Amino acid sequence: MKLLIEKELNSTDKILKPDFNSKTGRELLVFYLQTKFRQVLAYDKRCPSPIFLNVNPAFINRFSKRLINNPSKRLLIGITGESASGKSTICTEIKRNIEQLSMPVSILSTDNYFNDISKLIAKYGSFDNLRDNGYDVDAPTSFQLETLKEDLISLANGQDIMAPMYLPNGTGISVPHAQEVLSRKVIVVEGIATMYQDIQDIFDIKIYVEADNNLRKERFMTRAINERNQSEENALKHWDYIANAGEKYVKPFRGLADLILDGNADLEYFAEILKYIHAITNNFEQIPVEI
Repeated sequence: MKLLIEKELNSTDKILKPDFNSKTGRELLVFYLQTKFRQVLAYDKRCPSPIFLNVNPAFINRFSKRLINNPSKRLLIGITGESASGKSTICTEIKRNIEQLSMPVSILSTDNYFNDISKLIAKYGSFDNLRDNGYDVDAPTSFQLETLKEDLISLANGQDIMAPMYLPNGTGISVPHAQEVLSRKVIVVEGIATMYQDIQDIFDIKIYVEADNNLRKERFMTRAINERNQSEENALKHWDYIANAGEKYVKPFRGLADLILDGNADLEYFAEILKYIHAITNNFEQIPVEI
């Protein structure tokens, strides 16, 4: 991939930067990007450990039409996957690289849209007791989906929002309008609720991250015991819950995703792909300005 980046940057065979304000200019850009993206996929397919496990055949044409017909809309990327699949890690890598490339990006986690369950936790004594008594924390009804939908539509149309904040301290408290999220050029939304109900239709790019179940369990147990101070017994009990919830609520979306990514992929390789995409979208010959 590094060779592809160097070849792209050092190439003297460049096209003139099109006028993106015109439909013809955008069509030229889209044709160029389609060719380059297929080049990336072909390269990735030959790798010993490809990151693209599957690409929806309709994705490239659908996304191309979106760029041509609605260029002013913010680019919304939705990332979902079962717990401990690697979606948060990939999301963080996207953010880190986009910021390094000086591209404006905002990150939003759908975990902040959990319902406030503080009264239920107080009633049962703890979150674990609430879960053990049948509360389905990952069910669509456990999220503020209407608020999430309204916020995503606002962001897509260029409006900043004040998102809720769910406190990860076991209290179940959700603070409304607690954190500002700017409507930047690229908005990455991560979490299991990203593709629930009609939320998924808002995104321009829908990504599903998956990993081997044994690897997911290992990641989850390590995080639960070392970072969240859970006992091994309780961590195992919670793993059983999220494994079943993932099968029920998250995995059905897999067949609708635009891109399925390997959650165990080499992040350095993934970063190179992002840098290459940036290179091909910015490596045009400028039209000379007459003085």
